[in-house]
Amino acid sequence: MNSNLRMERNAEILRRHEENGVIIWGFGIFIDEDVEIGEGTEILPGCIIRGETKIGKNCIIGPYAVINDAKIGNDSTIGPFVNIRPKSELGKKVRIGNFVEIKATSMGDGSKASHLSYLGDAEIGEDVNIGCGAITVNYDGSKKHKTKVEDEAFIGCNVNLIAPVNVGKEAFVAAGSTITKDVPPKVLAISRKKEQKHIKDWKRP
Repeated sequence: MNSNLRMERNAEILRRHEENGVIIWGFGIFIDEDVEIGEGTEILPGCIIRGETKIGKNCIIGPYAVINDAKIGNDSTIGPFVNIRPKSELGKKVRIGNFVEIKATSMGDGSKASHLSYLGDAEIGEDVNIGCGAITVNYDGSKKHKTKVEDEAFIGCNVNLIAPVNVGKEAFVAAGSTITKDVPPKVLAISRKKEQKHIKDWKRP
């Protein structure tokens, strides 16, 4: 199919979604044939939605979100500049924000990862907060490993969760921690160097 035919077909798909109550904003939006989108959902400029993605009602998608073979529940907000890769499933009222990548990960209702995070091969419970810059370290060079974060846990900014690892219900992982062991429920986990070092008279090379 040449570019003109692809553009015409995409325009037909966008019109079909609009007729079904989806709100299409602006330019640069591409939606595959088999994508399902619920009534009242807004698709903002620059979004690419591919495969057999299913998006619920009253969501906000974008701008510039890329979603491929994923499921997103009602009343969720995805974007801007989000990449949701295949085998990901997000519940209701989930918030995925600026420059976040999700891969083969489930997130329960009300959970959020608002800034600059990577969640791969993870199972995230309900009402979990993933702080800015937090990542699941899922690949050891030969195999992928799973991270599990249970309901109402709080993952602070710049946390590394070295899979395989579990974080218990209502646990709190302090910012800047690298977690290599399971965290029990309802504890504060801190893994930092205890002493801050200052080097006097240091000059940039």
